[in-house]
Amino acid sequence: MAEIIKIADAVVSHLNGGGFDAPFSAKRMYLPRFDLKDMIALHVSVVPKATVITIADRRRTQHEHTIDIAVQKRLNPDIGISPSDDPDTDELDGLMNLVESISNHLRFHELADFPDAVWVGLTNDPIYSLEHLEQMRQYTSILTVTYRTLQPFVEGGP
Repeated sequence: MAEIIKIADAVVSHLNGGGFDAPFSAKRMYLPRFDLKDMIALHVSVVPKATVITIADRRRTQHEHTIDIAVQKRLNPDIGISPSDDPDTDELDGLMNLVESISNHLRFHELADFPDAVWVGLTNDPIYSLEHLEQMRQYTSILTVTYRTLQPFVEGGP
């Protein structure tokens, strides 16, 4: 199994064991697309994004794997808003707090299911998608987390 998949699975396991205020079940996905009607439930999708391989030293290569984590939920559809109305700030504040909690849960923590992966960094971009909020009344935030592994250098490939 590809190393980035093992890391993504370890992230899923780490998140699902996290004990967050808002309950969710993270899932690794290749194509995180949902029907809008299903987005009333909170979705946390873990998607392998990229791997960059560079030389670490004479004997090893450094692999930096990035994983996207999407936090998505449709706001209460029973509350109608016009494009000029601001959505429910309490619900949005709760989702923003959840994203920050997920970020804190990942930062500097070892993945129990893949301890060789070292946390390197994390970005939250977009903090939330204005387009999704305006057009679908859906909160969407993307965390991109990077983990590093070291592999023995093998001339000519694996």
